Amino acid sequence: MRKQIITTKTQKQKWNLKKNWPLHILLLPGVIIALIFQYGPMVGLVMAFQNYKPWLGFFNSPWVGLEHFRTMLEYPDAKQVIWNTLVISVLKIIFQLLVPITFALLLNEVYKMTFKRTVQTIVYLPHFLSWVILGGILIDMLSPEGGLINNILVSVLHIDPIFFLGDNSWFRFVVIVSDIWKEFGFNTIVFLAAIASINPNMYEAALMDGANRWKQTIYITIPSMLPIIIVVGTLSLGGILNAGFDQIFNLYNPLVYQTGDIIDTYVYRVGLQNGDFSYATAVGLFRSGISLILVVCGYWLAYKIAKYRIF
Repeated sequence: MRKQIITTKTQKQKWNLKKNWPLHILLLPGVIIALIFQYGPMVGLVMAFQNYKPWLGFFNSPWVGLEHFRTMLEYPDAKQVIWNTLVISVLKIIFQLLVPITFALLLNEVYKMTFKRTVQTIVYLPHFLSWVILGGILIDMLSPEGGLINNILVSVLHIDPIFFLGDNSWFRFVVIVSDIWKEFGFNTIVFLAAIASINPNMYEAALMDGANRWKQTIYITIPSMLPIIIVVGTLSLGGILNAGFDQIFNLYNPLVYQTGDIIDTYVYRVGLQNGDFSYATAVGLFRSGISLILVVCGYWLAYKIAKYRIF
């Protein structure tokens, strides 16, 4: 019986392959590109275990084992970089949940559809702008000499100009706020979709029981959104060591390395600018390994708590 079932499944797979062969061919270019640009470069990970010299190549460079990983864990700059990455990433994850959820709840209370769609479009637009453009805008706005923000602080509050992008005590704040500004509109769409899927009969029943809009939000809207909130939060764990290279690279400078330098910018500076390819590869591999573990844990938690799964 079992053999017959296996044979039937095999026949169905062959029939599906024969029927859908144009779709498989359509996937072929994407698979080839992924193999070349995603998996091919992984051969270079061997540099993390070598004292790599470009003129010697992968096969002739001396093998040093885990020496670069030990150096990374003992080097004060590397520890500070890992700490900066964790702080910035965790704060981004927290606020990229709280702000879109709050904004989605507020926007859901707007009944004029024209105004609602206009506001949603305006807050959604920054998501499509690159950090190269937004970085230039922020540098101009936050400049201590003639920047819009500092002009307001001086003329209205009568305080001295603040060097936002050159002061370690302000740089992380600027990074978090600017990231929220850019991305919360896009994340709001996810939570608005979750709100739209709530059964209207629940609100009607609550209204009949005398519940006002606040109580409906507390006891119906938020609990109904909880599964998608858990999914988004747990899946964000995979990016906890990804604090945003594009943003940091376009905003930071040597004055704020102490609080703004993250793993990606550190690897770029050490590997490409200083030419220490092996050490930079070791740091990047360490980050990727931790991220892989967190991604697996995130998917496991999403399945256990919210019954969400990809495969």
